[in-house]
Amino acid sequence: MGSSDSFNKSSCASQCDTAAADTPNWHPGTLLEMSGYYWKTCTLHAAVKLDIFTIIGKDTLTAREMTQKTGWDARGLTMLLDALAAISLLTKTLSGYANTQASADFLSKDSERYIGYMIQHHHHLADSWVRMDQAVTMGGPIRERSSVSSEEWREAFLMGMFNNAMATAPAVAQSMDLSGCRRLLDMGGGPGTYAIHFCLANPDLTAVVFDLPTTRPFAEKTIQRFGLSDRIHFAAGDYTTYDIMLTQEFDAAWLSHVLHGEGPDKAAEIVAHAAKTLVPGGQLLIHDFILDDTRDRPEFAALFSLNMLLGTESGQSYSESEIREMMTAAGLTDIVRLDYTGPTESGILKGTKP
Repeated sequence: MGSSDSFNKSSCASQCDTAAADTPNWHPGTLLEMSGYYWKTCTLHAAVKLDIFTIIGKDTLTAREMTQKTGWDARGLTMLLDALAAISLLTKTLSGYANTQASADFLSKDSERYIGYMIQHHHHLADSWVRMDQAVTMGGPIRERSSVSSEEWREAFLMGMFNNAMATAPAVAQSMDLSGCRRLLDMGGGPGTYAIHFCLANPDLTAVVFDLPTTRPFAEKTIQRFGLSDRIHFAAGDYTTYDIMLTQEFDAAWLSHVLHGEGPDKAAEIVAHAAKTLVPGGQLLIHDFILDDTRDRPEFAALFSLNMLLGTESGQSYSESEIREMMTAAGLTDIVRLDYTGPTESGILKGTKP
């Protein structure tokens, strides 16, 4: 692997100029606002965990009615409802509290666009972020799951990944040309959301979702929900140890948010192994939070790298040049960055097997 510190000087100058233009106007007020922003975060987390927005639903409820409905402490609940109104997640009138349109769309379980599971997953991560100084000085993960059951953690993570993928997969599927592909491997595909949307966009495509056995029930249920059980199949195994029981070759392999969980050597091995599953002319597509070669942008990818420090032994966000090197080392050619940017600044690199 080449040094991640080397990059084109003219490119750096251009990016540094852009960074300077985007620099916030830091002063004590803005710094203290950032320092205390977790107040808003924790208010949102508590409301989602208590399912406030689903309880209110389409109604307008007073604090007293909410207290009677839930049995919770009146003082605490009223303060939470007022704070949610203050940050515009609820509206407050003389008649009581009601959901905003955004809260009804994204924070109520009655909506198909609900993202509360990912918010709950973020809540589970919060303790480790508070102790980041320990992870930085130790150089290793500090995240523990003792405060939440394995089942609750798994549900929040899997459903959160599903919510996220459902929001991005349709656009990803439309942005890629898979018209010549007949067989696709969704490596580490979890519930198979991307495989589902690739198949919906390409009627002749079949797919295999490859992931851990614990993911199978959720994946097969999700695939069946979309009526694609005859075209998408689940294969159980661990791509990090190459326990991949696949006898067929594929026209395309999709790795979405897989590499960042591993260190450079293991990530490169995963890319190489995925490349080996392809037929000549097949394409490997890598979707991840891709850093610029300066490694300080985009903001989300740089912050996500810290998330990997807190929770994994060697995971990190990778720069575009680092991923390109992995793909080249795997024997892929014609490596290009696709014209796609996700809601959290994710990107896609494509390479072809000669």
